[in-house]
Amino acid sequence: MDPMGRAIADYWKTKKADRLRVFSPMFEEDEIPLTTLFRKYKAMPEIERKALDMATGKTLDVGAGSGCHSLVLQEKGIDVTAIDISPLSVETMKERGIKKVMEQDFFTMQGKYDTILMLMNGIGIVGTLERLPKFFRQLDNILAPGGLVLCDSSDISYVFEDENGMIDIPNEMDYYGEHSFQMQYKDTIGEPFDWLYIDADTLKEKAAKNGYVVEVVAEGEHYDYLARIAKKIC
Repeated sequence: MDPMGRAIADYWKTKKADRLRVFSPMFEEDEIPLTTLFRKYKAMPEIERKALDMATGKTLDVGAGSGCHSLVLQEKGIDVTAIDISPLSVETMKERGIKKVMEQDFFTMQGKYDTILMLMNGIGIVGTLERLPKFFRQLDNILAPGGLVLCDSSDISYVFEDENGMIDIPNEMDYYGEHSFQMQYKDTIGEPFDWLYIDADTLKEKAAKNGYVVEVVAEGEHYDYLARIAKKIC
């Protein structure tokens, strides 16, 4: 039940892998290129490089996957802990030399961190807008005083643009960034999961209601952005 972990482990051991396929009721079948999960700092998008450059202090890398971001930080001397819910991904990160790795769900994580990294649309693990208060409550638990969250996401309203350039959101959708996905690698099929793409204005609005402030610190080439989230100073 761990298709991404199996793909990551295969690629790490053999430097090649089959297709990591992604399915969704809203989109055509897609795939995740395994090479993107193992890229070095110079091959990363500018948004990811900026986030890694901004990370300071005790750092938590959420949904670390193959550990490419954690490795960069570790090489810079940052005290970084990588977490993922995929057992095979965690095992691969250990084999790659990451010192602090945990098979751990973000929402049950404990400890205090100065920087929390949620890259490659890492905030997507929240799943739905309705779960955002739970996300901010967890930040209350694990974000150190003066700490910050660095996360990237995308405004995918462009997906619903019609031939006249107008955004036509289906009536049955509560929010156009809420989607469900399912992954398959070889004969391993994962459980369906919710994933959230959140536009910057909505993130700012929801954060403010939960005692946080959001600053967009970088914008990518395809409707993506890097956000800095910090506790609102009263």
